[in-house]
Amino acid sequence: MMNAWIPEGQLRWLSGCYFFFFAILGALIPYLGVFLEYRGFNAAEIGFLMAILMGTRIIAPNIWAMVADRTGRRTELIKVGSFTAAVGYLSFFYDGGFFYLALSLTFFTFFWNAILAQMEVITLETLGDKSNRYGSIRSFGSVGYIVWVIVTGAAVNWCGPQAVLFVGMVLFAGLFVCCLPLSASNGIKESNRSAVPLKLSKPIIWFLLSAMLLQASVGPFYGFFVLYLKQAGYSEAMAGFFVALGAFSEIFMFAVAPKLLRRFSVRILLMTGMGVTALRWLLVAFAPEDMALLALSQVMHAFTFGLVHAASIQFVHRHFAQQHRSKGQALYASLSFGVGGALGNWISGHLWGDGSQTWLVWVFAAACAVLAMLVVLALPEERSSSSRQRPLTATE
Repeated sequence: MMNAWIPEGQLRWLSGCYFFFFAILGALIPYLGVFLEYRGFNAAEIGFLMAILMGTRIIAPNIWAMVADRTGRRTELIKVGSFTAAVGYLSFFYDGGFFYLALSLTFFTFFWNAILAQMEVITLETLGDKSNRYGSIRSFGSVGYIVWVIVTGAAVNWCGPQAVLFVGMVLFAGLFVCCLPLSASNGIKESNRSAVPLKLSKPIIWFLLSAMLLQASVGPFYGFFVLYLKQAGYSEAMAGFFVALGAFSEIFMFAVAPKLLRRFSVRILLMTGMGVTALRWLLVAFAPEDMALLALSQVMHAFTFGLVHAASIQFVHRHFAQQHRSKGQALYASLSFGVGGALGNWISGHLWGDGSQTWLVWVFAAACAVLAMLVVLALPEERSSSSRQRPLTATE
């Protein structure tokens, strides 16, 4: 851990990595469904292909976490992953049909999804006891998401859905370039890795189940929100504005989350975020034509992701032993964003059907959020962070 001296150059390049990683998310997640529809796929096929993008999060972070713990070479893994993802993305330009695109998505998203957890570890190791600065580094990711979700929406509006291909290529190249100057890892291995075996207690199991259900509720947003707004009469550019509004609201939540964690328990914050999320999807289901209510539903993203994620990271930090925290983060990411997101996309594709009753997709999303909130009730009540320790920021 570095304490007295923090290499500012390393932090600048890490900020760039966050910017481009989440810019890719902003360019692909909202508009990939539009692009796939343009390629001629139906709703069920789109849901399956979008599920692959989420599903690679199930395996990739866990495999790379094990490799990183054994070798200590996290920076090298990030460089290899970003390069392979960029090269693999080129295969997406070829219109080879459903199974070809499924293989293409599986390949390049595997390497892309694998590197985020290692970026988090390197950032925190670089900051050392200045980890309170993490939020300012991570916020570059939110800025990248906001900028490129708007830019991509405008590009699709002006040039057509095929613009998604070229925007994605630029962003994957940018991610690789920002990874290149990162300092090589010091090669320190987790020598006491097996000293304390990893155990999943009942609270951890209930927490992971609730996280999976919540992300299942978010799955329709990732795969079908822009298509849904297009059906309601909005342009791709306007849809991009609404998506960006949600990302902007999460920046605000990340800023206030440490104060909330000091005052309230993780259990209360999780339930609050999940309850607001259920209300959010009902607004989307029944008031898509009302721009004010639609904007309000997007501001609620501060709770869906910002508050829930901050509280979840705190939960993982408390309930996993120090030598297993990277595995805990990988497990949380793979089961929630991976399994939950994939299931949400896949089920939504079938509920979408012929597009005549698309509101059912959002009722399904709201039901998943309610179930997640009920599962959180099984978690034991804990004291707020003020009586335990300084709360962590977004992914500290």
